[in-house]
Amino acid sequence: MLFREAPSSQHRQVRTAARGRSTPSLCVQQQQQQPESTHHRRPEPRGTLRLCLGTGGATSAGPGMASGRGVARCGPRCGFVRLPAMARKKLHRPIAAMAKKIREYQALKERPRDSQRFAVDYETMRRPLTQKRLPVRAWEDVRNEKRLFALLCRLPRFGVGRIVTRKSWLWAHDEPCYWVITKVKADYMAENMDYGRAWGYLTFKGKTEEEVREIDKAMYHDWRVVPKHEEEAFKKFTPVPEETVRFLPYPPLLRAMILAQWQKEGKRIMKEPVIDLEKVMASPQERAKKKGTGTPV
Repeated sequence: MLFREAPSSQHRQVRTAARGRSTPSLCVQQQQQQPESTHHRRPEPRGTLRLCLGTGGATSAGPGMASGRGVARCGPRCGFVRLPAMARKKLHRPIAAMAKKIREYQALKERPRDSQRFAVDYETMRRPLTQKRLPVRAWEDVRNEKRLFALLCRLPRFGVGRIVTRKSWLWAHDEPCYWVITKVKADYMAENMDYGRAWGYLTFKGKTEEEVREIDKAMYHDWRVVPKHEEEAFKKFTPVPEETVRFLPYPPLLRAMILAQWQKEGKRIMKEPVIDLEKVMASPQERAKKKGTGTPV
């Protein structure tokens, strides 16, 4: 008994074209392993797939194709969409990776140190590295005051445990403002080791922070070391109770509008309209609690 093969999709398209119908076709065909070289077209990599989207016409395949490039076409209005093959796996290049690390390390070593960045020519008041001139208002402090590490380099253990403050803090605030130094990392490449980084606890306006952090603005010329016999008196501070302001006056225009409204309603103006900050700042939950609480009898 003989079995007839089921018609392929190619045969179905040919039959449909013969009947005069045009049906959209979707063909995915693989390019031949060795495509012919062309002058106007760049050769595609091996294993590239082409997606043929067209309508109407029979699919031509075989050596006698209409395109002549080893790719099937569905008809005259057929367009090709190139589907690239899977991307090639990125190779590990140990020599290139090592060279990149060496370049980064060299750039890190060649960057200017703090002793070069913050050096000052006291005659011209310029930074030798950038040739930038310091502000005129800072010239007096630069000549008379010291940087932080210019003071710490003269102390034992670079001043760990000592208290340092700033001239600007002494002038601006009545409350004590100071740093308690806990860690120092000096720049041993500097000429007098008067550059580096320091960490400590900050007390600003009588409030001490709980975390250690790096001391900023160490290159400013307004640092002072508190003598040891004056440390206790310097740290002594009696906090003043903060005054809480509850009422504030309205802005002029809003005040005039409120007074005009009261006059229109016939109310007697007995007091100045003010803003109650407790009502404004209270959250909806707090207002609900106050409303829910009854008055004891």
